[in-house]
Amino acid sequence: MKYKKTFVASILLLSFLYFLNSCGIYRPVSAKEYPPDPAKRVAKNIEEGRGFRLMGGDKKGGTFDFASSNELWRASLDTIDFMPLASANYSGGIIITDWYSDEGNSNESIKIIIRFLTNEIRSDALEIKIFKKDCDTNQNCSMYEEQGEINLEIKKSILKKAALYERQKRKNNKKYKGPTFEGKGKEGGGLF
Repeated sequence: MKYKKTFVASILLLSFLYFLNSCGIYRPVSAKEYPPDPAKRVAKNIEEGRGFRLMGGDKKGGTFDFASSNELWRASLDTIDFMPLASANYSGGIIITDWYSDEGNSNESIKIIIRFLTNEIRSDALEIKIFKKDCDTNQNCSMYEEQGEINLEIKKSILKKAALYERQKRKNNKKYKGPTFEGKGKEGGGLF
């Protein structure tokens, strides 16, 4: 009976180790790839973005795409730059403004939520919701979603700016080919 339990336990252990190996969790590594000094290993791991440090130190991480390279994101932020932001999450694809009211009418304020459905510049790339809050003199407020021309105006403005940014980016990315010469044979000719 005692041997049977030991046998079953060893079979389970071997099965578990096989499972770990087949899932890619356990990967044998060569000692040549890693320096024997622990301080050098830590430095190498942090340099490659595989580690972290507590209490400061060199803060290096992985490679990140910056939101400034996305024309829709930049155009959206530029369009609503007069409003305070409550949240802007590039990886989540959402911008939420805080309540905003102009100086002339403090009883009425708006809040804008922009969701990015794709990175392509097209009319269905954005979902824009605008909420209005109307308050009376007793600070009794009513909130509702605005369904009107302002949604379309903001979307048009964002798409126009995004298209301009993309055009500028393409223009800046074109390589300079230098002047072309037209003329007769080896003598060259004029520029054009």
